[in-house]
Amino acid sequence: MSSQLDQAVEAVVRDCLRVKPGEIVVVVCDPTTKSLGEKMRESASEAGAEAVLALMDVREMDGHEPPAPVAAAMAKADVVIGATLKSFSHTVARLEANEAGARVATLPGIEEDVLARMMSADMAEIRRRGSAVADALSAASEARITCPNGSDLRLGLQDRDGISDDGDLADDGAFGNLPCGEGFISPLEGSATGRLVVDGTIASYGLPESPADLRIEAGHLVEASGPAGEWLLSTLRAAGEEGTNVAELGVGTNEKAELSENLLEAEKILGTVHVAFGASAGIGGTVQVPVHIDGVVVRPTLELDGEAIVLDGRLLV
Repeated sequence: MSSQLDQAVEAVVRDCLRVKPGEIVVVVCDPTTKSLGEKMRESASEAGAEAVLALMDVREMDGHEPPAPVAAAMAKADVVIGATLKSFSHTVARLEANEAGARVATLPGIEEDVLARMMSADMAEIRRRGSAVADALSAASEARITCPNGSDLRLGLQDRDGISDDGDLADDGAFGNLPCGEGFISPLEGSATGRLVVDGTIASYGLPESPADLRIEAGHLVEASGPAGEWLLSTLRAAGEEGTNVAELGVGTNEKAELSENLLEAEKILGTVHVAFGASAGIGGTVQVPVHIDGVVVRPTLELDGEAIVLDGRLLV
C-alpha cells in the first residue's frame, strides 16, 4: 500500500498540480489527515517548492470557512492542497485563492487507501469521460433524473457551463477535487422541481439506513422523509434561507470508485449521479452559504433535453 500511496501522492503533486521549483505550496490539513498532509508537503518540497503545512481544527460542516490565517496563506500561494475531513471547496477562501491565481486541489474526507486506489484509475479515460459529460451538460437546457426508487427531478441548465473534474490542474486559477472523476454543473437557481430519492452516500451523514426521499420546489428542498432526509433538511435550513438551494448536478466517471461512507469516493462512482444543496457560487452559481451537501443516486437515468447520457447506472458518453 505504501508504494501505491506514494505514487498517488506524487500524482497529485507532480501530475495533477504540476508543482514547480520555487513555487509556494500551502498544504491545509487537520488532525484527522495530518499524516497525509505531511506526505503531500514533503512531496511538494522534493519537487523544489517552498512547501508549508497549515494544520487547522476540523470544521463543523462541509462549506465552513477555514480560519483567517489559513485563508490568508491560501491567498498568497501558487498551489493549495486541501486534505481535510470537511470540504472547503465551496468557501470564499478557496474562491479567493483561485481568483488570485492559485491552483487548488481539495481532498475532503480523504482516506489513504481510497486515494491510492482511485488515483490508479485510467486518467486518460477519466478525462475523456469528464469532458464528454461537461460538454453535454453545457449544451443542454434541461436535465431530468429518474431512478427505480421513484426519483423524477427536472433541473434547468440554461446559460450554465459544465465542468470536468479530471485531475488536470496545471493552469493558473485551476480548481478540482481529488481523487478526480466527475462532470458537473450548477443548475439555474429556482429551476429544480420534483422528487429525488437518494439511496447512496450523503456528505457528512454517510450511507442512509433507508433512502432519503426529497421533495424539491422552485430550486429548493422543501420536504424530506426518512432519517437521512430529515437530517439533511434540518442541516441545510440551519445555514439560512439559501441553505436549501439546489447547487449542483454531477455525474461520476471514475471506474475505481466504490460505494462507501466516503462521499468524496461515492460521488465519483462511474454511472452515478449526485445532487448537492447549499453553496453554488464557487462552481458557476450565485449562492454563497456556509454549507454544501451532496447526495448520491446509485442507479439513475439522466436525460439531457430528452436524450439519456446515463441509463440505469450506465454512462453512455
